[in-house]
Amino acid sequence: MGRFILVSTREHDLAASDEVRGVLAAGGLAADALRVIRLDRAPLGPIGALGLEDCPGIILGGSPFNASDHPSLKSPTQQRCESDLSGLLDVLVEEDFPFLGACYGVGTLGTHQGGRIDTHFGEPVGTSRIRLTAQGRSDPLLAGLPQEFDAFVGHKEAVSVLPETAVLLADSAACPVQMFRVKTNLYATQFHPELDPAGLAQRILIYRDAGYFPPHDAQRLHDEALAAQVEWPALILRNFVRRYGPSR
Repeated sequence: MGRFILVSTREHDLAASDEVRGVLAAGGLAADALRVIRLDRAPLGPIGALGLEDCPGIILGGSPFNASDHPSLKSPTQQRCESDLSGLLDVLVEEDFPFLGACYGVGTLGTHQGGRIDTHFGEPVGTSRIRLTAQGRSDPLLAGLPQEFDAFVGHKEAVSVLPETAVLLADSAACPVQMFRVKTNLYATQFHPELDPAGLAQRILIYRDAGYFPPHDAQRLHDEALAAQVEWPALILRNFVRRYGPSR
């Protein structure tokens, strides 16, 4: 059995490397069990060359990109990444291939499946109280999680109309789509299951001028992140690895 694949679109190297750290830690993966593809650096290439037949599952990390941005605002790198991800999802959805997209996964999988992604339900950087739906309480990727739990969020866009092909698994008071599933094996979360307090604190400093919050709030948000008690979301990544990994 081959390695899980993490697809990264983060152009900031420190943010990209910490995302790898977070996925390894939350998923309980050894470093040699994860292949990292920096899509920001080079095209994905032919899907057939990825070796999906030996890959247990694909994880898409978060991103500074917004799927709902007007095309004129998207850099050539973002446009290429979106095109590559759309082509990849064509194959993954067709095959019902194990996929877990964190934050940016909502924008990419939601757009691919015909949902509406816009800025109506963006959330400020910090914690959000996530609530499982009835379908979420019975989904294997959410096994062991309480009906409500805190998770780290920070996003400018979100799903305002769920794709007809999707099953809603979790919501929150401020954001009606926090997690959904397509078919049996494709998942997207609006919150970040890979983030721990140190990881969010670091991203706050990295992206302080990216428009997520007023720059003068960065130190306060950094300190609040370090003090937050957020533990449950990592279990989603662990369940993904357990469900689709070599021991399944």
